[in-house]
Amino acid sequence: MAKRDISGVVDFQYLEGFTAGDGDVIEEVLGLFREQAAIWSNLLDPAADGWRDAVHTIKGAARGIGAVALGDACARAEADGPGALDGVRDALDAALSDIAAYLHERALQSLRTPRS
Repeated sequence: MAKRDISGVVDFQYLEGFTAGDGDVIEEVLGLFREQAAIWSNLLDPAADGWRDAVHTIKGAARGIGAVALGDACARAEADGPGALDGVRDALDAALSDIAAYLHERALQSLRTPRS
């Protein structure tokens, strides 16, 4: 994957601005988001007692990294109920794909950029 694979569902410019461009912080934040997503995914089931809490948590985390569409999908699920969880799962998958492509591009750039 490379930059061309980023769909735009995550506003990485927002994240880069918020972190003052600190690559280590960006990678840590995105790594934590990905780790937490594995936990959240299990809770995005209408039968799970904690689905509302998971959706609320995802909403805040998504907006914190610039994943506006995911945050909006979570807000809809909070308002509309468990029938909207498919939209949250789809938006989470799209955000994770963008994150993977972005991190891959960063890794490629680090190989091409000579160190001082």
